[in-house]
Amino acid sequence: MSNQSINELGSLCLMTGNANPELAHKIAAHIGVKIFDTFVGRFNNGETQVMISDSIRGKDIFIVQPTSQPVNDNLMDLLIMADACKRASAHSITAIVPYYAYARQDRKTRGREPISAKLVANLMVAAGMTRVLTVDLHAGQIQGFFDIPVDHLKAAPVLADYFRKQDFGDDLVVVSPDLGGVTRARELADYLKAPIAIIEKRRPRPGEAEVMSIIGDVNGKVALMVDDIVDTAGSLCEGAKALKKLGSKKVIAACTHAVLSNNAVKKIDDSVMEQLVITDTIALPPEKYSPKITVLSMAEAIGDVILNIQSHRSVSLLFK
Repeated sequence: MSNQSINELGSLCLMTGNANPELAHKIAAHIGVKIFDTFVGRFNNGETQVMISDSIRGKDIFIVQPTSQPVNDNLMDLLIMADACKRASAHSITAIVPYYAYARQDRKTRGREPISAKLVANLMVAAGMTRVLTVDLHAGQIQGFFDIPVDHLKAAPVLADYFRKQDFGDDLVVVSPDLGGVTRARELADYLKAPIAIIEKRRPRPGEAEVMSIIGDVNGKVALMVDDIVDTAGSLCEGAKALKKLGSKKVIAACTHAVLSNNAVKKIDDSVMEQLVITDTIALPPEKYSPKITVLSMAEAIGDVILNIQSHRSVSLLFK
């Protein structure tokens, strides 16, 4: 490593909140730094308490904190950590937010609704963040909600590396669970050199999905459904059932962000899906473990982006 690279890493401080410390430690191991000693806890009245052990004056801070459940607590922790770093004269503050909460509230679909994704972006900038790194935003246009640089990392290469090793041959078809996810499905299909199919569905109520039809050939195929978020798992389970009815010999699924709210894991266990592959953008608690769920790590991909940011090299080359 050159003296310049050593100096650049010397000014890098990697911190973690409480949302996903395991991911932060994996990133630290990959890039060869230690997690900076920072306490993030609660005062007796429930307010967030942040204490940074040593001077960070002039340092480049990277805070790992997905805004997963409990969403508002983790978001507030991130904002207060950034404010503490700003007031301690940090040179730069990059928020590593693998899972960006409120991303599904990116526009008004009816009268008198908030655009919460924009509000969260405003709060991050106001807290002092100078850059944001995130993974698979639900809506890509959220990048434009920020007045600071946003690095939008994709999980598709990590997922594709895993599925290439499964040796599905010519039987694989990548399936988008709805019309809005076609671009995401096409991206993974291009990596895997596979055709795509599309599930056309409607949502009679929030959190519920009803399959109307399937566009494409899935008969006799291994159907790989791909989505950015698995929340209640209703869409995936209904989609898997429809694919089986139309002759798919095997149904598997891949999702970047495993929210897995309510009884989602039970739905997956009881479904015709044989496997769900997720990433560690959201920590998977022990009570949500399942023999059907496989977790892949985004640590190396995120770590490489951090190194390129810190050494002022192109980040977009990594996304290709």
